[in-house]
Amino acid sequence: MKIVITGDYCPWERVAQEFANGDYSAIAALKPIFAQADYSIVNLECPILRGEEMPIEKSGPHMHADVHALEAFKQIGTSCVTLANNHFRDYGDEGVLNTLSELSAHGIDYVGGGKNLTDASTVRYKQIGGETLAIINCCEHESSIAEEKKCGSNPLNPIQQYYAIREAKQNADYVLVIVHGGIEHYQLPTPRMQETYRFFIDAGADAVVNHHQHCYSGHESYNGKPIFYGLGNLCFDRSKCNSPWNEGVILDLTLTKEEINYQLIPYHQCDAEPKVVLYSEKEKQSFEKCIKELNATIANQDKLKEAYDELKRRTRMKYRAYIEPYKSRLMRFLFRKHMLPSFIRRKYTLINNIIQCESHRERLLDALTHR
Repeated sequence: MKIVITGDYCPWERVAQEFANGDYSAIAALKPIFAQADYSIVNLECPILRGEEMPIEKSGPHMHADVHALEAFKQIGTSCVTLANNHFRDYGDEGVLNTLSELSAHGIDYVGGGKNLTDASTVRYKQIGGETLAIINCCEHESSIAEEKKCGSNPLNPIQQYYAIREAKQNADYVLVIVHGGIEHYQLPTPRMQETYRFFIDAGADAVVNHHQHCYSGHESYNGKPIFYGLGNLCFDRSKCNSPWNEGVILDLTLTKEEINYQLIPYHQCDAEPKVVLYSEKEKQSFEKCIKELNATIANQDKLKEAYDELKRRTRMKYRAYIEPYKSRLMRFLFRKHMLPSFIRRKYTLINNIIQCESHRERLLDALTHR
């Protein structure tokens, strides 16, 4: 069974304009790769809108696309999209429901999103060449999470994913877990991610794949099963972005009863031109060197922790600024540079306790959500 899996897809800026004009050449390079696979999976990083939907209140940008994004999928032969991500609910229930409707109308499978939590957490089963593939898709908790009476994405909950994996193991030949999580623009998993994804393998998953960071990461083999920690952007045009944003990998995964094989196909996306361009042989050499270095860190838990500790040290003032009463970017920047005083320094111990204690944190989140 040959599966192709890609990262974040949001036809934006130049790509959106080309799609609106009926030009789908931006992703034409994917067609022969998808054609060789039995099943292809893309992370749809935005809802499909008709134009009347209203954005929800949230932190961060609101992403969206129109039906041309799905027409592009049909051009290259996309089989399935993952919907568990932090932008799926950017336009509320209406945006989610319209996306589900359009996917069904275009004959594209989906997993990880739905009209409620039960729907969003449903395992996707697919019969391929006489064998069954089970796909479980979830994402870290942000503003897109579904509830029993709210549309959205399936949340990362290792306990619930454990039961989903065990169920899938009874009903499928292969179990694939796809997670949307991690730290944006950081090319390594956190120790928590590694521990969680290894747990999914222990629970019975045959492979675990992650995306969200907008840059590719490394991978490892754990108990004979592969874990891929980041695929980067597939097609996500944004002006003034750095190189990691404009690079990604396609995962070509072959599953058999005897072994699991894979290859990574690297590319540029939406760089000088608004399109996906596969790496040259010379560029592949640099890519392999980078992957080798990332994998060496991932394989060494002490080095992985050291890298994460350094990231936390560098971003400490940024996170302190979030909870200070400074609203503008300029004021937060000045605070991070130690040019403005802290108003809550005496409360750091209290805040730390509230966030670390599960019982306190649940009530804090409830208080922040229901204002």
